[in-house]
Amino acid sequence: MRSKASGKGDADKRSDEVIAMHPAESGMQLGRALLHALHNAGISVLYQDREMKTVWARNMRAPWASETADGKDLLSPAQAERLSTAKRKVIETGNADRLELGIPASDGVRWFQVWVDADHSDSGEVQGVVTTMVETTEQKRREQTLKTLLREVSHRSRNLLAIIQSIATQTGRYSETLGDFLTRFRGRIQSLASSQDLVTSSNWRGAALRELVSGQVGRYSADPGRSLRFDGENPYLNPNAALHIGLAMHELAVNSVSYGALSQPDGHIEVSARMATDSETSPALLLIWTERVGPGRRNKKRFGSVALERVVPTSLNGSAALTIDGDCLEYRLTIPRGNFETE
Repeated sequence: MRSKASGKGDADKRSDEVIAMHPAESGMQLGRALLHALHNAGISVLYQDREMKTVWARNMRAPWASETADGKDLLSPAQAERLSTAKRKVIETGNADRLELGIPASDGVRWFQVWVDADHSDSGEVQGVVTTMVETTEQKRREQTLKTLLREVSHRSRNLLAIIQSIATQTGRYSETLGDFLTRFRGRIQSLASSQDLVTSSNWRGAALRELVSGQVGRYSADPGRSLRFDGENPYLNPNAALHIGLAMHELAVNSVSYGALSQPDGHIEVSARMATDSETSPALLLIWTERVGPGRRNKKRFGSVALERVVPTSLNGSAALTIDGDCLEYRLTIPRGNFETE
């Protein structure tokens, strides 16, 4: 039996036929070698005559073991008819065909690429059909996972761009000069970048609260271990919460450098996080930032206070309050459970 390409010229002839054999080689040795190759590559091959009767089959591992019965116990009626139609067409025309079949299994769907080739006699007549089956389930699943990840990245990128656009608009609204705008805008973009690095390093899972807070404060403190005292819960924030809470920590840290604890050599910030129950009895996280502020603090509304009291809590579907009582500044942010997970 010898396979040829038909009707497409020498350029389309198969290049994988044995051209010559070493005198010490035999057809039996070649056959054994090819069987090993089929087994190692997970390839199943079925040969049928013009009447679709099985002549031989090799490496018919599950689930194709029933293919010797033309797949009647394996494929759905529609799939069996599709494969049978392809084989009859190949026998009729001599032209090869290829199909992709998804077969239900206990762990999902198993995918296969199926090649159907005509076997030509020396005179060029189609004398049989060769069906080759290769499982591509893992490849298919990787492709589906990649598509899902790309959609997720696209979605998150749009969200990030929306946050940046909002920051630019609000920063411009509360900036008196171009230099003032650029300084504040760059700081906020760097804050987002810092939070985004944590999110990305966790494979987009999010960021731990303690790491997020210390990272934002650490950008403005020479010794975060001394100037920041963190106490309480350390939940894992989802990506959206990480970006917005990171922005809140940035605004508080910038204000602290100018008018608060970080402007004093011995000043420190206290941040606590504890589980609380809101009015609807659903669990929430209460994040509290406390520090001493100096007399030179600004009382004029700026983007920082707008972000802390409106932008951040709204993005989290939570609530916030920023109060200054004497020389004590306190920021309380209530974060609903949907924004984080605990160990």
